[in-house]
Amino acid sequence: MAVLTDPPPPAPAGPTASPDGGRRRVVAMAIWGIAFVAAWLAIGLPTDPAYAFLWIWAGTIAWHSSRPWRSHLRFARDWIPVVLLLAAYNLSRGFADNGATPHAMELIVADRFLTGWATGGEVPTIWLQEHLYRPDQVHWWDVAVSWIYFSHFVATLAAAAVLWLRDRARWGAYMRRWGFLCAAGLATYFIYPAAPPWWAAQNGLLGDVARISTRGWKEIGMHGAGNLLNAGQIASNPVAAMPSLHTAFALFVVLFFLRATRKRWWPLLLAYPLAMTFTLIYSGEHYLIDVLVGWAYVGLTFLVVGLAERWWAARGARRAALAPAGEATAAEPTRAVDPADPAPAGPATPAGGPADPAPATDPATVPAER
Repeated sequence: MAVLTDPPPPAPAGPTASPDGGRRRVVAMAIWGIAFVAAWLAIGLPTDPAYAFLWIWAGTIAWHSSRPWRSHLRFARDWIPVVLLLAAYNLSRGFADNGATPHAMELIVADRFLTGWATGGEVPTIWLQEHLYRPDQVHWWDVAVSWIYFSHFVATLAAAAVLWLRDRARWGAYMRRWGFLCAAGLATYFIYPAAPPWWAAQNGLLGDVARISTRGWKEIGMHGAGNLLNAGQIASNPVAAMPSLHTAFALFVVLFFLRATRKRWWPLLLAYPLAMTFTLIYSGEHYLIDVLVGWAYVGLTFLVVGLAERWWAARGARRAALAPAGEATAAEPTRAVDPADPAPAGPATPAGGPADPAPATDPATVPAER
């Protein structure tokens, strides 16, 4: 007697839905958002790498609050080296000038050469402030400038956090490029310390230039929101203007995600580094030549790191191709054939290959267990 059974149902494909319909995530993210705004108003914006890391880590915990703690601890394990490197980078920028006189006049000359035909021979910063800046009035674009300037401190870290949650391989590629860009900028600060427009104005090399990158916060009643930004500006190196890593980071983030984005969104994405460029020049933080060199560093970063990754992948492929042959030769000694062996040796099976299949059996002819 044969017994016919129905085939088992197929395994469910894709991630299983949250048993509570996602309510836990909504509640956790709401708590995180309220706490972030409260800390922002009380302490200031998270511009310090360690402080920003704590908020980003808390955000990932809230987003995946149902996961075990070992998953959240992996985030800290992967990110603590990154935070330490960023902290060392911020500290080392303060020693980049080494007491030397910073470069300033050649930057002024370069900007006048690039834009003097349109600005009446002035650098773009002075021309923009003459037309847009009013010391006794804060306009909407001043508020926008403060927001865009602040985004520099969180955009690259936030994008890295999203990549870590979604695709660890792309996160690694992102961090390699970002680390190279930071290292290249830091090396340039030591080799070529350069002063921004506001510094040149204070030392009599330019006309009046106001440093206005954070003045927009007062207009919307957030007097304490820019406290950490102002403190960071005071403590930072005043002669680390070349290249502009503010605009370099903005372009880097956009270019990294550009190929994976629909082309109709490209103008919106590319508007971000352009808005950052306007912010930095208008607020007296950078010259146009700083921005252009920063963009060139982004292109160099993608070129050098891309070539290094391809070389490393090709090297790994060559080693993988050579390893099996050597391992097979060492692991499989030559077998002596016994002429008295009645069973002749069959064709060799590749190492790791499938074993000889068992004889096919019709399940309908197998007698059922009684």
